[in-house]
Amino acid sequence: MNERFVEITTPSGGMQAFVTHPEQDGPFPLVILYMDIWGLREELFEIARRVGTVGYYCMVPDFYYREGRVRHEFRDAQNRMISLHALDEARQRQVTAPGRRLTNQMVVDDTGAILDFVGRGEPVRPGGAGAIGYCMGGRHVLCVAGHFPERITASASLHGTRLISDAPDSPHLLVKRFRGELYCGFAETDRSAPLSMVAELGELLRGCPVTYRRAIHAGALHGYALPNRDIFHPTAAARDWEMIFAMFHRLTN
Repeated sequence: MNERFVEITTPSGGMQAFVTHPEQDGPFPLVILYMDIWGLREELFEIARRVGTVGYYCMVPDFYYREGRVRHEFRDAQNRMISLHALDEARQRQVTAPGRRLTNQMVVDDTGAILDFVGRGEPVRPGGAGAIGYCMGGRHVLCVAGHFPERITASASLHGTRLISDAPDSPHLLVKRFRGELYCGFAETDRSAPLSMVAELGELLRGCPVTYRRAIHAGALHGYALPNRDIFHPTAAARDWEMIFAMFHRLTN
């Protein structure tokens, strides 16, 4: 595998991103991994390597670049990342503040810069691309699928937050623009994505020009899909990967 950090020029400055892809047989389909509220870390790079080893060019951008170098990891006695709900209020505010300042439009603009970057000499195939997002990144995946429907054609949102809201930039307002396929993995218990919202999203997507699949994982909590987390749910995560790789194979190869 090849891996390196690159810097992408955006209208707001230089954005660092981790890139990994196989050494041979390129160019490769593009997959962009949209980070959760915790920011860039080795856990996300390991996920990108998993995607890259099966034949993809996977990029993990640092969407917090406007804030400087933002990294959050609080670990328990077993060296697992402690989930947000288990932190004290001061640490919760510390973790969530940069995410609240990162708007959906900022991520859409940065994604446009990413697509320009990979078109200038990177070993990336033209055509359909994949996207995977966790937590707030799950919301961002839906946003970019709506703004770049001819390019982002295989989208995966895992325990995504605020997929339906009263905000004028809520991603549910873009559903009629989605193309290709969309997969969403939800936890059975998640205050950020209650089952009533899951049902509402399904109704909104009915009849839209996108193939929508979802899974509601029994016993899973918000954050279940991340392997270094104290609430990691391996069965749910394995099901997500099965669905995601099948979708990528259909739409990006």
